[in-house]
Amino acid sequence: MADVLHKVPVREQEAKVRATNFEEVCYGYNVEEAMEEASRCIDCKKPLCVQGCPVNIDIPGFIRQVKAGNFEEAARVIGLSSALPAICGRVCPQETQCEGKCIRGIKGEAVSIGKLERFVADWAHENHFVAAEKGEPNGKKVAVVGAGPAGLTCAGDLAKLGYDVTIFEALHQPGGVLLYGIPEFRLPKEKIVAKEIELVKQLGVKIECNVIIGKSITIDELFNEEGFDAVFVGSGAGLPKFMGIPGENANGVFSANEFLTRNNLMKAFKDYDTPIMRAKKVVVVGGGNVAMDAARTALRLGAEVHIVYRRSEAELPARVEEVHHAKEEGVIFDLLQNPVEIITDENDWVKGMKIVKMELGEPDESGRRRPVVVPGSEYVIDCDAVIMSLGTSPNPLISSTTEGLETNKWKCLIAEEETGKTTKEGVYAGGDAVTGAATVILAMEAGKKGARGIHEFLSGKN
Repeated sequence: MADVLHKVPVREQEAKVRATNFEEVCYGYNVEEAMEEASRCIDCKKPLCVQGCPVNIDIPGFIRQVKAGNFEEAARVIGLSSALPAICGRVCPQETQCEGKCIRGIKGEAVSIGKLERFVADWAHENHFVAAEKGEPNGKKVAVVGAGPAGLTCAGDLAKLGYDVTIFEALHQPGGVLLYGIPEFRLPKEKIVAKEIELVKQLGVKIECNVIIGKSITIDELFNEEGFDAVFVGSGAGLPKFMGIPGENANGVFSANEFLTRNNLMKAFKDYDTPIMRAKKVVVVGGGNVAMDAARTALRLGAEVHIVYRRSEAELPARVEEVHHAKEEGVIFDLLQNPVEIITDENDWVKGMKIVKMELGEPDESGRRRPVVVPGSEYVIDCDAVIMSLGTSPNPLISSTTEGLETNKWKCLIAEEETGKTTKEGVYAGGDAVTGAATVILAMEAGKKGARGIHEFLSGKN
């Protein structure tokens, strides 16, 4: 009989082994494990887990089907709400969303909703089952800017409603942050990302790569010359932030964005002819999921890796699972510490970092205790590379080349939360281009809202 209080353990690569390769860390559930875990769900009358899911998947509905062994029907239930389930099952912060509201978690551990979603999506891929179908053509054209999670979701939902949708992607491959930002060992590109994108294309969505909106063609030209009836901007937030400390422009200082892009999109991890620095000792500044990704990638490329973060472990914004995996693999956490200067040699290459120790003071406007410098605590750590993982903001190219498209003080597009409607008629936006850097699932939620807003607009309802 299943242990109803505890999750069925998920199989993983051993830490010492996985720290030397880029193969997926987590193996996921097999059929027996998935059905056993599904049996832990108590099928609540008022399922709070659904409220915790940004795309409102009928979680009890699909888990009920898994429990009965009806995996095709489970995939169909998920497909009504999510275009990227195999991706979400791997990278969503379920512990703070659906699983965080699971009633089973009040006494014992929450149902492993994310791992069950992943199982169903992987089963569908392996068995060539397609849950969604494209709608009857309605004669209207929509352009989507960006082939990341927001754009792919918006495009898929619109295609199901019968729209003729074209995604314009700046890079040479679609996927956005799914492709260039999240490492292979967390999200396999050919096995998972490419297959999920292919399902969106099977709905009739066209994807044109190497098209930079605002440079190759403007949004106004999409309307006036290409005949599009509406545009959704899901261009993400790819402009990295830095600290502004001395030495930050030295050789050997990377943004996490650049470092991960070189490794993921340009396949540096496969020893392609890709220029990437294989350092001996790396300091990663930051404590989010991207910092964990950068640190674990640098480790796999052969470096000793330190994460420097100015608050304590309790305040780390990264998922608990990612922090746990990083520690298991050998990443060193230097917490309550903050860089003040990057030290360079005579050729302007990084050779160390000057750091001060911190302590937590009174809460700031975010509610977290503010870090305060400990007097006289300065010291130097030797390193030959620094990766800054301090967040990103949207590239202003689109807003600066589109008349009537307004941004806020952070250069994010101004858009209504429920519809994605911007200040320019016919233009909708969502994801990181509106909120700044956030999670994949929140970008997908914004894509769904944008599709709904565009449909209402083109149907004359708003």
